[in-house]
Amino acid sequence: MKLSVVIVNWNVGELLHRCVHSVVADQVRSGMTDIEIIVVDNASSDGSLAPVAAAFPSVRAIQNPENLGFARGTNQAIRHSSGLYVLLLNPDTELLPGALSEMMRFMDTHPGAGAAGAMLLNGDGSLQVSAYPEPTLFREAWRLFHLDGLWPVGSYHMTAWRTDTPREVEVLMGACIMVRREVLDQCGLLDESHFIYSEDQDLCRKLRSKGWRIFWVPLARVRHYGGQSTKQVKAEMFLRLYREKIAYFRTHHGRGAARTYKLVLFAASMARQIMSPLALLFRGNRRDRALELARLYRRLVRELRGL
Repeated sequence: MKLSVVIVNWNVGELLHRCVHSVVADQVRSGMTDIEIIVVDNASSDGSLAPVAAAFPSVRAIQNPENLGFARGTNQAIRHSSGLYVLLLNPDTELLPGALSEMMRFMDTHPGAGAAGAMLLNGDGSLQVSAYPEPTLFREAWRLFHLDGLWPVGSYHMTAWRTDTPREVEVLMGACIMVRREVLDQCGLLDESHFIYSEDQDLCRKLRSKGWRIFWVPLARVRHYGGQSTKQVKAEMFLRLYREKIAYFRTHHGRGAARTYKLVLFAASMARQIMSPLALLFRGNRRDRALELARLYRRLVRELRGL
């Protein structure tokens, strides 16, 4: 098998159906036959798998009785796969024509590339952040205090990048990453201590530590609707995001770095609380989003000690 496409789903049945359809359509369009699709469902309550199984009988489905998280679900599928390449794909994505062949062509012709990621697009077709520098305490602090608007330190200035030329990056967003089987055999699978979030950073860090290179391949384009599963439990996922970031720093930089990161989070959260009355100056959805974010950071401050 040349390619295994791995999708982990939780309660986004309609988007999952569209995602699988886009993979199958791109496979047919390119004439590739040696592709397998494996879907892991983490105890969805919306009957996600039934329509997919009916429409695409060749898809291999794994139904979990409980939500095992993204990393464990992904590893579960990888262990059942046999492809030379493994594409980790979120269920809230749609492959645009040629995405599979572009990524596979790049990997075939660049043996030093351990992983490749597509250009991610928002639902309206605008560019979405799909790669970023490896997290450091300085970069996280810079980003949390919104200083990237002055100079992109915690992020890449992707809007200035050429869209017809691959570019080496440090971390790819986990929504769409193609990885060599050889890399997974050498570096190991996703870190299952991460339920969701930070597993892409951890994988890319391990990959680069073994001398593999990572590339953003913009000729492969994927529409990513983003956060469709996590928005169902928004507050819990907000806290989970920072819990996983703290765990990432503890694992890779030690307990001192994790404690320092928590102090940075506290300072940034308090700064947001001080500025939160300004949200009342906004109108409509912008005001609602600002007030909701203020509430989330207020909860983060309360629970930071236990994270």
